[in-house]
Amino acid sequence: MRSQTHRFETGSRECVLDITREAADFAAAGQERDGLLHVFVPHATAGIAILETGAGSDDDLLAALDDLLPKDDRWKHRHGSPGHGRSHVMPALIPPYATVPVLDGRLALGTWQSICLVDLNVDNHVREVRFSLLAQVTG
Repeated sequence: MRSQTHRFETGSRECVLDITREAADFAAAGQERDGLLHVFVPHATAGIAILETGAGSDDDLLAALDDLLPKDDRWKHRHGSPGHGRSHVMPALIPPYATVPVLDGRLALGTWQSICLVDLNVDNHVREVRFSLLAQVTG
């Protein structure tokens, strides 16, 4: 298995950050031609989603999360910015991982699919994402 960590700046606002290019570059960089790319964010307040970006779906996802997980004082987990507890609940809805097939060194995503880092935590501006490629065993 080949594995590498990438750092991403998510800034001081909630975001859906498209990391498809970095994932594709990682998948293409090795000797492996076929396998599974596992994408994992080792943070308690971020997730990985596969969705269409650039056509409003990323904004729609943030709006839906705002509806499901309001930024108010209902959360028992209260340190950080107001409503920070919602960030700790989000990974139960958007898991901190995704797995994508790699065929002939390329991600086998659908036409409109992108791999995105979802971050509601405005208190942490830098995130790490681990890309791990498990190669198909031949022989």
